[in-house]
Amino acid sequence: MKILKVLSIIVFVSFLISCNSSRRVINSNDKRVYKGSKKVDATEKEIYAKSDTYFRKFKNNNSNLNSHTIEYIGKYKNIAIKKMMEYNIPASITLAQGILESGNGRSDLARKANNHFGIKCHKGWKGKKIYHDDDRRHECFRKYNSPEGSFDDHSLFLTKRGRYTFLFDFKKDNYKAWAKGLKKAGYATDRKYPSKLINFIEAYKLYHYDKLVLKSKGQQYRVSKDMDLNHIMVRKGDTLYSIARNNNLTVEELKRLNNLYSNEISIGQKLYLKK
Repeated sequence: MKILKVLSIIVFVSFLISCNSSRRVINSNDKRVYKGSKKVDATEKEIYAKSDTYFRKFKNNNSNLNSHTIEYIGKYKNIAIKKMMEYNIPASITLAQGILESGNGRSDLARKANNHFGIKCHKGWKGKKIYHDDDRRHECFRKYNSPEGSFDDHSLFLTKRGRYTFLFDFKKDNYKAWAKGLKKAGYATDRKYPSKLINFIEAYKLYHYDKLVLKSKGQQYRVSKDMDLNHIMVRKGDTLYSIARNNNLTVEELKRLNNLYSNEISIGQKLYLKK
């Protein structure tokens, strides 16, 4: 009995040692910060911290500005920053469109459907719907489970539709070009749409959030290619135009190589660069 008891203790101690040895050791030199079971990039965390600090100072020094707009920026600025890191769309543009399209998050669409960008159902939409009077009566708009779902779909809407492809050739800090480009691509019919976006960006200094991302040292936010020179995998933020330009091809050549009949591509799609 004593021998069995000793053997049991040895086995138990060995099990504890093996578990500890296999467990990942996290120290202050790690490049990633762990929050529960979810990985949070240290660079991303630093950007959010700077964003929060800047916002507090701006809010304290601009009490004369619209309080609802200030509240909206404070609530959604970091989501816009996150989408910029993922999709290469300026955070200033995302915020300005959200402010304008949703009336600072107070419109019926925003409150009832979490739709902050006025995106209609369009052909192929399989998500939730809500009907709302806009240009015509009882039009179909997309409905989301949360505001962030709307922000994410807004990014996908711009990156996956061919008519917005040229926007991604603009520099990410050129919010004026992006604002004018959105109107040119047909996002809105209001001829004053670009000036309205620009006014919001400049009055509330939304361009500062673009700079926080652009000044970060996070290489992980750059669009990268596979090492295979014959093809690439489409990543977030990629467009046919940017892929063609980076590989010395025209858009039409790239479409012919891949038997594409439109400019729409999807994340994870393989595109051939040579025959």
